[in-house]
Amino acid sequence: MENDLKPATIAAHAAGAVDPQTGGVVPALQPSTTYLRDEDYALIRPDNIYSRADSDNLRQAEEVLRALEGAEDTLLFPSGMAAIAAVFRTLPNGGTAIVQSGIYWGTTAWVRDFCARRDVTLVEVDADDLLATCLSQESDIVFVETPSNPWLKTVNIRAVADASNATLVVDATAATPILTRALDHGADIVMHSATKGINGHSDVLAGVLSTRATDAAIWDMIRADRKMAGAILGPFEAWMLTRAMRTLPLRVERMSQNAQTLAEHLMAHAGVSDVFYPGLPSHPGFDIAQRQMQGGFGSLLSVLVKGGRDDALRVVGKLKLFLRATSLGGVESLVEHRHTIEPHTGIPENLIRVSVGIEDISDLIADWDQALG
Repeated sequence: MENDLKPATIAAHAAGAVDPQTGGVVPALQPSTTYLRDEDYALIRPDNIYSRADSDNLRQAEEVLRALEGAEDTLLFPSGMAAIAAVFRTLPNGGTAIVQSGIYWGTTAWVRDFCARRDVTLVEVDADDLLATCLSQESDIVFVETPSNPWLKTVNIRAVADASNATLVVDATAATPILTRALDHGADIVMHSATKGINGHSDVLAGVLSTRATDAAIWDMIRADRKMAGAILGPFEAWMLTRAMRTLPLRVERMSQNAQTLAEHLMAHAGVSDVFYPGLPSHPGFDIAQRQMQGGFGSLLSVLVKGGRDDALRVVGKLKLFLRATSLGGVESLVEHRHTIEPHTGIPENLIRVSVGIEDISDLIADWDQALG
C-alpha cells in the first residue's frame, strides 16, 4: 500500500514521521549537534555521529520530499541557492553548462560569476532555443526552470532530456512536486527553493535536491560536498518544514485555483495588456504545461499593466491585500514591481509579479479591480 499512497496522504502523515519515544503523532524536535557513545566507544546509534551529516529531523523532511518526488534520494540545504551551488560545484574546470536564460536572477548572477571563476563555458539560451542548443552543444550540465520566474516560460522536460546526454537539472520551484514531478519527465535532478511553496508560510529558508538515480557519480559528489562544506539545514528549520508540508497539497490546490481565476480576470481587464500564466490558453507554453503539470498551474503569474513604470507602481501602491514583498508561494498573496528590484535584467517597467495565496478569491479580485481603477 505504501507504494500506492497519493501525495495528499504522504504529506498529511509526513511520510509516517512520529515520535517513537513518546508515541506522539508529531515528530519531536531534536536540536543536538552531537551524539553519545557507550563505554566501548561504540555509537549508541550508528547513523548518528554529528549533526553536520546526521539529523533525524532532516531525514524526516527529506523522506517526505523524496516520496512526493518519487525520487531515489533527497538532500536538503539551507537555501535554494545553496542547493544550486552544490550542483554546479560538481562541474570540472573547463566544463560546459547550458543554462536557460530569463530565469530567477539570483541563479543567473551566481552561475555567471561561478563559471567565470572556474573557467567553465556558460551557454545561456532562451527556453524556445533549448532543444536546438542541446542537440548541437556538448555539455556537462543542462539547467532549466519551469515555469520560469518571472516570465512563466514552460520547458518541455522530456524533450530536453532526450536532446542531451548531460545531467539535466530542473528548478521546479514554481510548480512544487505536487504539480510537476520533474524526475518522471526525464530530469536527472530536480531542485526547489523550499522557502517558497513547499514551506509556504514565509518563515523557513531551505533548498532541496532530489535524484532519479543514486548511482550517478554527480550525486555522490553533491552528498560529499554538502557534508564537508557544511551546507546543512538546521533541525528546527527541518522540523518546521515537515510541519508545513502536511498541508502542501491543499495549499497548492487552493493557490492554483485562485491564480487561475485571477489570471483569467486580469486578462480580460481593460487596464491590463497581458498576463503571463501557463494556465491561460493564450500562453505560449500552455500545451506543454497541460501535459507536464497535473492539478493546476501554480501560484505565480506576471501582469503587464497598460502604461509604463509609473502606472505599474501606482497599481502596486494601491493594492491592499497583496503585500509588497519579495518571494512567492506563501499562503499570503504578494506583489512585486520587478523592474525596481532588477532594472538591469531587461524586465519590462510595467511588469508586476504576483504570488497568489489562499485568501478568498473574490477579495483578491476586488483588490486588483480597485487598484487598476
